[in-house]
Amino acid sequence: MAKDAKPAEEGAEAPKKSKKLLIIILAVVLLVVLGGGGAAYMLLKKGEPEEGDEEVAEETAKPKKKDKKKDAHAAPVFVNLDPFTVNLVPETGDQYLQVALSLELEDALEEPTLKAQMPKIRNNLTLLLSSKKASELLPKEGKEQLAEALRDEINSVIEPPKKNKKGEVVAPEGPVKSVLFTSFIIQ
Repeated sequence: MAKDAKPAEEGAEAPKKSKKLLIIILAVVLLVVLGGGGAAYMLLKKGEPEEGDEEVAEETAKPKKKDKKKDAHAAPVFVNLDPFTVNLVPETGDQYLQVALSLELEDALEEPTLKAQMPKIRNNLTLLLSSKKASELLPKEGKEQLAEALRDEINSVIEPPKKNKKGEVVAPEGPVKSVLFTSFIIQ
């Protein structure tokens, strides 16, 4: 009888060992799956924009709305134009204007767009400059107004004006921040 009791006890231990072995295997498999899933999540998350990167993604999608604080720290981008020589509207005989311009751009990425439109820009600037009188351009205020008009003209070539809901023409901000005179001669 003692012999019969021993095999029964061994049979009871075998299912206990197999249950323990099964639990250990399941725990190891679970750790491997969770570890692999966590690693995959971390690797895939690197490609997605984080909270701070959302602003960068929005700026890429909407270049018109730029953060002014970020632009203040960026190095300015200047593009020099070839000099213009035009006849001014006659007041006291023939008068000429020779002017060299430098354009300050918001972003260096706008320079190819500007250069692609250069023939049209030069045409419109020549027409604008030749419509002025020397007496209008001699005072400092006249030069400042001319610089603003030139900037608006260049921006309207690059980004044509649009009409709002009321039907009014709205001038675009455009990539040109300012027009600077590097030479200004009236004869």
